[in-house]
Amino acid sequence: MKQFFALIISCGLLAACTGTPVAEPTSAADATPGFQKPIEYIPAALGAFSWTITTNQPKAQEYFTQGMQLRWAFNIDDSIRSMTEARRIDPECAMCYWGEAFALGSFLNGGMSDEKAPYAHAAIVKAAELSADHATELEGDLIAAAQVRYPQHYDPKNRRPVDEAFAAEMAKVYEKYPHNHEVATLYAVALFMLEERRGYRDVNDPDLIRLHGVLTRVLAEDIRHPGACHLYIHATESSQQPELALPCAEFLGTAIPIASHIQHMPSHTWNKVGYWGKSVRANVAAQQSDQKAAKNWGFSYAPAHNLHMLLFAASFDGQGAVATQAGKDYRKVTDNSMYELLTLIRFGRFDEVLENTNRPKDAVAAAIWDFAQGYASLKEGDIETAVALRDKVLEFSATTDAKFRFHPAGNVVGAMAHILEGEILWANDDLDGAIAAFQKSVEVEDSLDYDEPEPLPFAARHWLGAALLESGQYGAAETAYRDELTDHPHNGWSLFGLKAALAAQGKTDDAVNQDFDESWARADSWIIASKF
Repeated sequence: MKQFFALIISCGLLAACTGTPVAEPTSAADATPGFQKPIEYIPAALGAFSWTITTNQPKAQEYFTQGMQLRWAFNIDDSIRSMTEARRIDPECAMCYWGEAFALGSFLNGGMSDEKAPYAHAAIVKAAELSADHATELEGDLIAAAQVRYPQHYDPKNRRPVDEAFAAEMAKVYEKYPHNHEVATLYAVALFMLEERRGYRDVNDPDLIRLHGVLTRVLAEDIRHPGACHLYIHATESSQQPELALPCAEFLGTAIPIASHIQHMPSHTWNKVGYWGKSVRANVAAQQSDQKAAKNWGFSYAPAHNLHMLLFAASFDGQGAVATQAGKDYRKVTDNSMYELLTLIRFGRFDEVLENTNRPKDAVAAAIWDFAQGYASLKEGDIETAVALRDKVLEFSATTDAKFRFHPAGNVVGAMAHILEGEILWANDDLDGAIAAFQKSVEVEDSLDYDEPEPLPFAARHWLGAALLESGQYGAAETAYRDELTDHPHNGWSLFGLKAALAAQGKTDDAVNQDFDESWARADSWIIASKF
């Protein structure tokens, strides 16, 4: 399988540490990094997960437990701070130093940085020094295996050999302790670092089978393990079988009750299988934890991502108030109004789109603003402005080499540009031209790589299906909506259109009717088509 690639965050180069002391600032002029600053123990934010280690200091054990929970929640810097506090409380705790190194190391969303590498090396050296007298055999084996992961001269740009060496060492530990859940989950971490973070994976791939096997063995005995379930969701969400993670997703959100990323994570599975209402609730809880973290009542990670997932799920669930509010909150967090505008387009609030006169400076966000303004202008009767902005976004999509996250921005904007093009043609009574434009939008949208969530909170086939219905091509409309439901199961927009296409053919499908009733039960929007 392809080599795992993740963003390398480089925050400055520090000299490599040597000897046994853990790296600390050496003078008043050396500012303490944020990941080394003290942190409070917040038991109300934590869940039931525990891992008893060798220490005679209860407070060190508490901070280690907090550190591991936060590491499984991807609150990396808070995990480092917790582990650092644990080894400050008990300077003879070998596993506290191991925990600090583990938290400092690479994870799925980012590689170990130049700044953190010396701290990690010093921590694992100290852990190894203490392990002979202050660690169990299993702890000593974990510490020994981790030493290859934190070399003295670490190169973030060439971490593959380090990741491979760590996976090889953890394979030996896993072979020795195959029934230990913590060993197994750590082995899964090592294996996952060798794989693609995103991209559809073949469930029959031997490497993926091995990774899944390690994780499912843990989950078969402890369905609530936050580390194993978190990894399993990521290991399945872009495969052909995201539903494999459904059993543990039911429990993950409460496993660390005020850690926003863990609360949000089940939505990665729920979005893929069309459990939109559950996804909305998960991300509302995550957003609230992000707010609690500002009061030091919990832990926050990626608040913009949580809001993006919230507005995406709410848009497909028909919850316009939730989606548009999340879009506004996204703008407040990121200073980018693109999703505020796209949710307003999704729910037909065109006058509110036109009230936003602040065109972003970022080229891609500005192109999305142009699309939204063009679409809203058309719907409010200003076809001249709509045509001018259509030309603008079509030109941008055809000429830009910018990126939208990891997608070609031309494709993301292009999918929208052809929707606007089709709407203008439809308004000019050129329905065949509109259908062709919407089909082009579908082709461009289909070319986008897997993402979590997808860039757009709507689907091009919602427009294509509506145009096919208008043109009397009921069988083709049925096909378009059924294809769309394969992409986004149980979404009411497509189900509404599918019901209409079936009715126009003199057919009915009780399963489709029931699916629509259940899927639209939380919607606050009255619709007469699959798009406004």
